[in-house]
Amino acid sequence: MGLVMYIKPGCPYCQQARDFYKSKGVEWTEYDAQSDRARRAEMFAYSGGDPTVPCIVEDGRYVQSGFGDPPRG
Repeated sequence: MGLVMYIKPGCPYCQQARDFYKSKGVEWTEYDAQSDRARRAEMFAYSGGDPTVPCIVEDGRYVQSGFGDPPRG
């Protein structure tokens, strides 16, 4: 499955996550959790209902919501 990010267009924290994974040479699949209701429901299932983006899932396991130190989104 690999890395999946649920994002919101224009989100600066989503862009930070993209930049980070790109710098590490990690490929990912990205879904728009704002406009796609089915993807939003998937995101909520992984995050326990947390609406914070980016929501990062790796190999089908929830990693985190938000990005940065501390994570923000």
